[in-house]
Amino acid sequence: MAHRAYLFSLRIAHAFREACVDESYTGRRFVRDVLAGITVGIIAIPLAMALAIASGVAPQYGLYTAIIGGFVIALTGGSRFSISGPTAAFVVILYPVAQKYGLGGLLLATLMSGGLLIVMAIMRLGRFIEYIPESVTLGFTGGIAVVIATLQIKDFFGLPVAQMPEQYWDKLAALAQTLPELDGMTTLVAAATLAVMLLWPRLKTPIPPHLPAVVLGSLLALVLNMNGAAVETIGSRFSYLLPDGSVGSGIPPFLPGLAWPWDRPDASGAPLGLSWNMVTELLPAAFAIAMLGAIESLLCAVVLDGMTGKRHSANSELLGQGIGNILAPFFGGITATAALARSAANYRAGAESPVAGMVHALVVLTGLVSLASILAYLPMSAMAALLVMVAWHMSEAPKAVHLLKTAPRSDVLVFLTCFSLTVLLDMVIAITTGILLAAVLFMREMAQMTKVTDITGSKRLAGVGLPSGWQVFKINGPLFFAAADRIFGELASQTASARGLILYMDGVTVLDAGGLAALNKLVETCKRDGTQIVIADLQFQPLRTLARAGVEPVEGVSRFYGSLDEAIHSVASV
Repeated sequence: MAHRAYLFSLRIAHAFREACVDESYTGRRFVRDVLAGITVGIIAIPLAMALAIASGVAPQYGLYTAIIGGFVIALTGGSRFSISGPTAAFVVILYPVAQKYGLGGLLLATLMSGGLLIVMAIMRLGRFIEYIPESVTLGFTGGIAVVIATLQIKDFFGLPVAQMPEQYWDKLAALAQTLPELDGMTTLVAAATLAVMLLWPRLKTPIPPHLPAVVLGSLLALVLNMNGAAVETIGSRFSYLLPDGSVGSGIPPFLPGLAWPWDRPDASGAPLGLSWNMVTELLPAAFAIAMLGAIESLLCAVVLDGMTGKRHSANSELLGQGIGNILAPFFGGITATAALARSAANYRAGAESPVAGMVHALVVLTGLVSLASILAYLPMSAMAALLVMVAWHMSEAPKAVHLLKTAPRSDVLVFLTCFSLTVLLDMVIAITTGILLAAVLFMREMAQMTKVTDITGSKRLAGVGLPSGWQVFKINGPLFFAAADRIFGELASQTASARGLILYMDGVTVLDAGGLAALNKLVETCKRDGTQIVIADLQFQPLRTLARAGVEPVEGVSRFYGSLDEAIHSVASV
């Protein structure tokens, strides 16, 4: 099926080759890409820093991610408009890893996740994105949003929480205990930043609201600090080591250096080291990162397809994401994936190809080198307010409310399960449980749709002269393991009193191994009770299943006919 080829194709740099090589790439298109890349690059700088902080590492590592991951994934991936970098979805996974294993552990887990993404691409698993129900994605993204917003309360109010506990309820308890000690000036900066982000869209300007909000928050914090306040900023919280051994404040104004991820510091500040035990300890986190990265990037690509009318290559996108997440950790980059808000802004800004994504990375690099001293003035409370808005948009609350009001009970149950497990336990557990629960509930609903009806007295059969003791049953729906035992069990109860049964099966589209076993059991019951069974009008898949299993008519017990009329005629003529 040509219209579904995008789900199965795999080639490196698919989007770049499609947009810039297979199509005519003119100077006009290049200019549009450059302008779009500059726009989204400016948007990405504060977001990348804020998301790195939320993930438990210094802000420059978010910039490194946008630079290295953003450039490599745009070049090698399969979605022409996607912008990759740090995203809010990963915070719930990355923060615990950073707390326990430090920067080195986070980079090693990212490197491992990149390898898993490449394996997923080679196995052509990109197509399975269409099997994840919306109730699952809304559930875990809503749960992630709640966790992210909770983690921002400390910096939003300037609370003196030394170390955030691991469990969600313990986090709430720690925050509640220190809430009376909130810092009024810090809260003022956060509130002002949040207010600008909420009110700015009413002006209907093309400037994204978080840019003026962060500028205003920074200026307000600067004025307050000059008058004796103690509003914490990136410069006062973070520091770095200069080549001469001195310590600088804020973020380093130079390019990221190349180093082995396992030579980076662990939680205690010593080099992490590489060992089999360390790899096995980080493997669950790496798997979670790879799974979420695949889901996030492919969902972003699907949304962009709907906006643009283009088609991404799912497996090529996984390949690009894998390559990006393998290379980025060597330069200090944490986990990267496609960011929907930045990708949508990229397209709306006029992007034509993945060149815009590469320009975006170069803009972030320029900002790192030339604006590091200015970025140090960004207040932590303004960053927290920015992430609160990111969490709100990520939650897709209107969609979630609509689902709760209108969706079937099974979808509501799946949504609430994924949401609760994401907040209270773990995102991987939430997604796995949600998909399994959705599958079980779907099978139950499908099984309930399969019905057997006695049509012996129907108008269609009036006057055909069925012999005494013969009954005709029509089966509708798939005969798989969840439904077949019930259906054929109902029919088996008729064999003791009936001379013969005609099963009209034109409405049976699927017959699996469980259904085949149940049918054979019914035939054995008919043989024991001396009842004949005639099967009529089998569809292609059930007929193929019977043929592959070597099922043949049993003399004096079972027969097969191509239509109901043939079956009735054969019975009536006996």
